[in-house]
Amino acid sequence: MSSKTSYTPQPSIHQGDYFMVLSTFISASRNILRGDAGINGDAQRIEQLTWMLFLKVYDSKESEWEFHDDEYESIIPEKLRWRAWATDNRDGRSMTGQELLNFVNLELFPTLKELPLTSQTPLSKTVVKSVFEDSNQYMKDGVLLRQLVNLINDINFDDFAERHAFGDLYETLLRQLQSAGSSGEFYTPRAVTDFIVRMINPRLGERVADFAAGTAGFLTSTLKHLEKQVQSVGEREVYRTSVFGIEKKPMPYLLGVTNLLLHDVDAPEFFHGNSLERNVRDFRDNEKFEVVLMNPPYGGTEQEAIKANFPQSLRSSETSDLFVALITYRLRRGGRAAVVLPDGLLFGNDGAKRNLKERLINQFNLHTIVRLPGSVFAPYTSIATNLLFFDNSGPTEHVWYYRVDLPEGYKAFSKTRPMQVKHFDDCITWWNDRQDILDPGGTHKARHYDVAELIERGYNLDQCGFPQESTLVLSPEESIAAYKTKRAELDSKIDAQLEQIQRVLGVAL
Repeated sequence: MSSKTSYTPQPSIHQGDYFMVLSTFISASRNILRGDAGINGDAQRIEQLTWMLFLKVYDSKESEWEFHDDEYESIIPEKLRWRAWATDNRDGRSMTGQELLNFVNLELFPTLKELPLTSQTPLSKTVVKSVFEDSNQYMKDGVLLRQLVNLINDINFDDFAERHAFGDLYETLLRQLQSAGSSGEFYTPRAVTDFIVRMINPRLGERVADFAAGTAGFLTSTLKHLEKQVQSVGEREVYRTSVFGIEKKPMPYLLGVTNLLLHDVDAPEFFHGNSLERNVRDFRDNEKFEVVLMNPPYGGTEQEAIKANFPQSLRSSETSDLFVALITYRLRRGGRAAVVLPDGLLFGNDGAKRNLKERLINQFNLHTIVRLPGSVFAPYTSIATNLLFFDNSGPTEHVWYYRVDLPEGYKAFSKTRPMQVKHFDDCITWWNDRQDILDPGGTHKARHYDVAELIERGYNLDQCGFPQESTLVLSPEESIAAYKTKRAELDSKIDAQLEQIQRVLGVAL
């Protein structure tokens, strides 16, 4: 027997104060996983926990489907279903130790990775293979594995209300991604997603897409917003087909699928792949959406073969630029979009960035830019970000800017003092009654610019910025990354200013 972390069974959520249970679950799972030699860091801990949570949640969903359909057959072989091997009756007969490790490593994972699919297999079943194709089983101690299985199995997902309560626990796990190394790029703070969804105001019957969906934060914020509109069984079915997502990386894909199942989406249209792999000219009308919400990855680059899927004028070396271009090709006429972007696009003046801004202004209605403090995504990154809101209703006439300042008493947002929805309250009030706002320092906190003025400035959208930057204490690695980003931004600004001067003077480049 192992002398490592012991596990005391916890009551299921409905038996007491579920907030206390959630806290206990996170603490107990962390202690178990820290005791296993196969787990190296938070990212592996979360991945290990999540494929197990997925199987538990999926098993609960299958119980529902079986109740409503006597002919339902699981795509998972009977002996591999969670209920068949994970349940521990505390009678000494459940698998543990090396027997459990052998079962998981040699039977469960190989079988689920190779599940046979056909073109007729429904999404509710294909999702199992999609999840396990790139999942990993890291644990090496079978006794600790049994303890973790028992911990998860004691959570009751048998009723709708309890699954939603567990969503709070899951959201806590996702927040931890922000401090799990590079995995933080897949998590957008809930305050940001909720604010954007509130401003875009999706309506039941509209389809909402995210082409770099991460852990499905925008999609689940959308579902919470739409759920208030559901009044009938028929509308519940509309709700379940309201969101669409694609995610490239395996771990956030796994997290995202589980997140959607927890939000009562039985057959998630949530796919594992690269949204940029298809030529943007090939999208048909039925592949476009009424609403697109995104926080695309930035700072990355794509291969030349991916860039070739875009017109020459939009082939940017910056991944986030390509995603903005993609949105413009997949947004329905009259559709609405919101995207989180770094400062680089606002002031960037290289060919692709400038062409993209011309496209946004001349072919779409870029009506609002909300500027956020640089620490919103800390500790993952200190890069300043912006929320761009536009629609496909016609060319832009003017662009409104609003700067969200740090709350009084804050030097920066942090892991212990993150941004909250209430920090957008002033912006929400302003949104519904837009006026120019001049702050005491003489800079504009809010202002509208006519398109002619922005064009005269060379499509420089870097307006209503922060008068001073927040001071953050960064690790050496973060400091180096921030320095490189800042240097690139300064170089781009200098190039843009030089180009503007040369254009005024009539001097050739």
